[in-house]
Amino acid sequence: MIEFALALSLHIGLEGDYNEIHPHIRYNEQNYIAGAYYNSMNRVSFYAGKRWEHNQFGFELGAVTGYDEIMPVAPYARATYNNLFIAPAPENGKNTGVVIGYEFKW
Repeated sequence: MIEFALALSLHIGLEGDYNEIHPHIRYNEQNYIAGAYYNSMNRVSFYAGKRWEHNQFGFELGAVTGYDEIMPVAPYARATYNNLFIAPAPENGKNTGVVIGYEFKW
């Protein structure tokens, strides 16, 4: 199944100035996921991973591109509840915050 989404996010505990609007396209087949989105650093990110669901809760674990030239592919994790999400956000290898947001899906 292909999903289109628009996520609005808030970056907490980070020092930088980040993009908070993220258009997103995702392919989901038997909870294996792959997609692309406009990330917080104003770049296109591609990702692939696995999604687990229980009732209205979800958890994703995978790999993502588009954040760091030193590590072109990085691990990612994201927890969801309905259309809300939260994810860890490392910054410059010295600071860690979180990204929280809401996804409008079509």
